[in-house]
Amino acid sequence: MSATIDPTVAAQAAEIAGRAESELAALVDVSSPSGDVPGAEAAIAVCLGLLPDGAEIERPPCSTEGSAPDLLATVRGTGERRIMLLGHVDTVIGHDAHQPLRSEGERLYGTGTVDMKGGDILAFGVARALARRPDRFAELAVLMVCDEEWRTAPFTHVERFAGYDACLCFEAGHLTADGREGVVVKRKAAGTLVVKATGRAAHSGAAPDQGRNALLALARVAQRVAAFHDLSGPQQLSVVPTVMRSGNAFNVVPAGGELICDMRARTLEAFEPVLASVPAELDEVALDASMGRKWPGMDSIAATAPVLKGAALRLGKPIVGVPRGGASDASHFAGSISLTIDGLGPRGGGAHTPGEFALREALALRAEVALAIGHELLGIDGDAGS
Repeated sequence: MSATIDPTVAAQAAEIAGRAESELAALVDVSSPSGDVPGAEAAIAVCLGLLPDGAEIERPPCSTEGSAPDLLATVRGTGERRIMLLGHVDTVIGHDAHQPLRSEGERLYGTGTVDMKGGDILAFGVARALARRPDRFAELAVLMVCDEEWRTAPFTHVERFAGYDACLCFEAGHLTADGREGVVVKRKAAGTLVVKATGRAAHSGAAPDQGRNALLALARVAQRVAAFHDLSGPQQLSVVPTVMRSGNAFNVVPAGGELICDMRARTLEAFEPVLASVPAELDEVALDASMGRKWPGMDSIAATAPVLKGAALRLGKPIVGVPRGGASDASHFAGSISLTIDGLGPRGGGAHTPGEFALREALALRAEVALAIGHELLGIDGDAGS
């Protein structure tokens, strides 16, 4: 493999990187936690200024009721291929803990820098670059959603993009142990188990045995479902109780409560025995178990291999398809768009924490990776201009 990068890819990546930090500051400085309509609208306003010239703007309804509408921008071309670039503007961190962008050495700290406003910035930059070659595509779409971090409703956009030639998602990037650039081509299915308990209240000192303790019932259920955890098994199933709420006063037997468990596996079917293991009743406490979220898995290893090989030649170094356990909207599209590639965003760390950061140097490096893949998908010649 040549160690020389395609000069057009290099020039376009340098252009994206030159703008990336200021664009990232504008987007990260907007606090946009999931479900906050004013925050989402402010973030979308920033995004509108980063789109390719001439893009057609739509605001389709968000999958989650009560959220701000999503953003869909489409550039029409005269070619044949249809490609969609995917991101989200919502964050896990709320307004009270929001961190604006700050620079410390090679790290750019701030809420959403790596999950995934840094990726959004690269998606817009790649879209602007590819839009210069309208002869190579029929549709170049950019989709930004407002509810990726907390959505439990069905994803509404799958049908709209069914039959597209490729989906490129800009969640956080990856570097392999031996230093090669990685993109995500396989993800686990994700499920959220929700168990609601209904017992009976009683004075915990005067008449404790007259109560039916919802907290104790939920604790037993947590242990029961956690026993299914088997990362080394054929489904690589993880079952992790993450939230339990019960009780309102220190001297009252808790009459109600809720248990939430995060589950990941190779397929959605692996969650069914866990759900079925929750009884309808324990010690006269009624239990109601359901799936609050079900996100499909993703496996585009075979479909993406030729594209990654060609893109690596343009980049002048390997691009490796890797698996990742975390959920992503790319998984929703992978069932109908076989050529789905995720993890095109910058590398960093601390996602979903106050210490979240993106690496400054990764903005340019991951722009090169994404552009090499985009050029390969569209068959753009290296000497066709930047």
